Amino acid sequence: MLLNDFFTIQKIDTTDTEIKALLVINAVHKIFEGHFPGQPVVPGVCMIQMVKEILETVTGRATNLVKAPEIKFLVIIDPTQNNIIGAELKYKPEENGNMNITAVLSKGETTHFKFKGLFHFL
Repeated sequence: MLLNDFFTIQKIDTTDTEIKALLVINAVHKIFEGHFPGQPVVPGVCMIQMVKEILETVTGRATNLVKAPEIKFLVIIDPTQNNIIGAELKYKPEENGNMNITAVLSKGETTHFKFKGLFHFL
């Protein structure tokens, strides 16, 4: 789990189909000792995990990532220069208990990460 250690949710707004959150990344987290020393970059796997944990926070349910047909890492996130980012998740539940997710992590006009995937509620 990365929530409340690697990142925190400063603000969150939800509707029936959308989540908008303001996230603060812990720029001194131990992950950055190895990714990369002296030049920290938020790992892509952490961005995916952040999306998962935001969804779980809002729904109150654990999930598994079933598939991710689109993952795009567009601009690196250097937490020493940019540790506050926005997350926008659009979701659509399926009858079988799965949830289609489209997510973007961005700051202002800069899009860092785009994701389309399917999560299954446990």
